[in-house]
Amino acid sequence: MAGSSRGARAAADKALALALDGVDRGALAEELFAIAGTIEGDASLRRAFADPSREGEAKRGLADRIFGGKVSESANTLMGEVVAQRWSSEGDFGDTLESLAVRALLANAEKAERVDTVEDELFRFERIIAADAELRDTLSSRNTDAEGKAGVVRKLLEGKAQPETIRLAERAVLVPRGRRLDRVLESYLKLATERRDELKALVTTAVPLDERQQSRLASALRSIYGKKVTLQIVLDKGIVGGIRVQVGDEVVDGTVVRRLDTVRRDLAG
Repeated sequence: MAGSSRGARAAADKALALALDGVDRGALAEELFAIAGTIEGDASLRRAFADPSREGEAKRGLADRIFGGKVSESANTLMGEVVAQRWSSEGDFGDTLESLAVRALLANAEKAERVDTVEDELFRFERIIAADAELRDTLSSRNTDAEGKAGVVRKLLEGKAQPETIRLAERAVLVPRGRRLDRVLESYLKLATERRDELKALVTTAVPLDERQQSRLASALRSIYGKKVTLQIVLDKGIVGGIRVQVGDEVVDGTVVRRLDTVRRDLAG
């Protein structure tokens, strides 16, 4: 996100924090999803709200005419603040609208003290999809109707996951906004991690790590990055031994396969 959108996003974040105070956060999230869906489906609205040359108050008034009386005062006030900002692109505006709804839903889970569980369940759901090409194709295909996709998600998660997890999983498969499904889920996971001011470390290992090993690894990463690091562990026997740790764009690969590849390159050179 570049240019004026950074400042607009910061203002939207502050407006969300105010909107979350003393309201039903789950209901607010659903209103924001509905608003985002309305704008996403109307190209003229997207252009009008994201137009950097249009006065903020004019855009605020347009939002009030469209959504006023149809959503709660909190949602309407929040939307007025968001659209009044100066956005660099329609994409930045759309991404922010979606993130506000997702974060409101995560805030609802946080209030109920289950946001850690939601984050873990989303991660497991993403890994299930990544490991099953047929399932991934079904949920990503434009030839699969919306109800069919939602049904697959419910079959996989109902009775096994928190309501926020199911809602976000459904949203990811039904409204990808031109993105790959794994990228959508990754963006949701990033928002969950940011909300708790933590970093996420994707740890790939050939064998399970016991609690002591996990604790030592998390402690070492915390000392490096200066904040709590949550481990998300993936078992992959293909790496033979060692571990691969990815935090953001940084990767430390200490696997046997990696070391063998290095030896092969050295020999070939």
